[in-house]
Amino acid sequence: MQESYGDILKIEPGREVESLNLRFWPGMLPLKQRWRNNGLSADFLADYVTTFFPLDESDPATQRRQSEIRGAVSYISNELLENAMKFHSDEVNQPISMQLFLHSEQIVFQLCNGIGQPAATQLKTYIEHFNSHDPGELFIAQMEENAVSDTSAGLGFLTMANDYSASLSWGFEPLDADSAMVTTQVVIKI
Repeated sequence: MQESYGDILKIEPGREVESLNLRFWPGMLPLKQRWRNNGLSADFLADYVTTFFPLDESDPATQRRQSEIRGAVSYISNELLENAMKFHSDEVNQPISMQLFLHSEQIVFQLCNGIGQPAATQLKTYIEHFNSHDPGELFIAQMEENAVSDTSAGLGFLTMANDYSASLSWGFEPLDADSAMVTTQVVIKI
């Protein structure tokens, strides 16, 4: 039984949708080394997407637009990959799958990751809180909490919503009694 939070778009492959798919097996490298690879992967996705927004030297607006899109894609991809690596369950024999879909008016990020039931329950609680409050207010509250606790945790999804006007949705599909496949989808307008 699939459980969803928000509206997950069903993406139909076709000529009007450019896509890029990446898969990762988190256990191949220690987590610290994986952080560097996450950044490289996010930058690769950002560079790939910007090729669809060519630069016009005579129009500074194209450089600004390309830079904004590159920054958004890099940030969102990196955050999604870091969360996936951090919460991936070694018990799930599935890779982490990152898909990027480029439409004429939006970019869709879709990340699938196998997680244990305790992490799934914790994420669902977070999502319910996220969906029932204003993201701007949550962002400020999280910044204040992080200042007191000397951490930077909990800002990724909030930054996506606040800084990039992203819409976020999640789907959970049980794999067995101890784990689930979670799909996180982030949509930004371009």
